[in-house]
Parts: sequence; structure tokens; C-alpha cells
Amino acid sequence: MKRLENIFVALNGWALILMLSAMALVVGANITLRYLTGHSLSWADEVARYLMIWMTFGGAGLVLRVGGHVAITNLQDALPGLGQKLLRGAIVLGLLIFFGFMVYVGWQYAQRMQFQVTPALRIPFLYVYAAMPIGFALLIVHLLLIARPFVTAGEYKRTDDAETIAASLPGGANG
Repeated sequence: MKRLENIFVALNGWALILMLSAMALVVGANITLRYLTGHSLSWADEVARYLMIWMTFGGAGLVLRVGGHVAITNLQDALPGLGQKLLRGAIVLGLLIFFGFMVYVGWQYAQRMQFQVTPALRIPFLYVYAAMPIGFALLIVHLLLIARPFVTAGEYKRTDDAETIAASLPGGANG
């Protein structure tokens, strides 16, 4: 199970790396063309914007894993051990319900947008708005993978050390 989790995290990370690289290449090429030739790519801004949307939703789960989202812990810190666990359990349950609701709403919204096309690329907005339900589905998976250590001990899956990061990459220590 741990190996599958590492593969899932690595694939999620590599998808973000590819999107960021593509965005940097498109924006860089557009800037270079603009200054060298006086012309720019008509679709570059649109591609960069949509890649940023996909990176935001796709990366939220990885940030959740390491406790990178904003959190206010005053109440949790004031509670005794059992109260902290119950509160963290309620938080996980509330997040799962919210993320599930957002998958549902996001999919409905994406479906409604399937007949509108983007101005420059002329692709259906369905592909742009699909980032929301897919991103929230990824959040659900990441949350379920970290829920037990979070609820029981308030811990996140820390990836501070290079060994853990290397092990999660394809061909890494465990690959």
C-alpha cells in the first residue's frame, strides 16, 4: 500500500512539474518572439492561464499532505488529548464532505460548459473546468491517505528530508 501511495504522490508531483514546465516554455517562447520579431503567440496567455488553473487544483492535495494550507490551531491546542483527536476527526469528516460536494458541483459546472469554447484555442471549456472536480477528487485521495496519522497524532506526511523525496520519485530508493 505504501508503494502505491508513493507512486500516486510521485505521479501527482510529476504532472505538476510537466504543467509548470509547459507554462514556462510557452510564456518564455512568447516573450522571446515578442521581443525578437514583434509578434506574439495569440494562444500563449490562454494556455498559461489554463495550466495555472490545473496546477492550482492538482497541487492542492500535495500541499494538504504536508500541512501547507492555512490552519488555526488555537482550539485544538486548548483541548485535552481526546478532544484534539475528536476535533481532528470532525475536521477530516467535514473536509471529506466538502471535497465530495465540490467534486459534484465542479462536474456539473464543467458539464454545463462543454459547448462553450475558449477564445484562442477553440477547445471546449469542459477541459478547463474539469480541473475543479479532478482537483477535489485528488484532495479526497490525499486526505484519506493522511487521515489516520492526522487524527491520531496531529501529524502530516512530512517530506522534509531528501531521502523521503527521493524514495517517492520514479526510480528512487524504493523504485
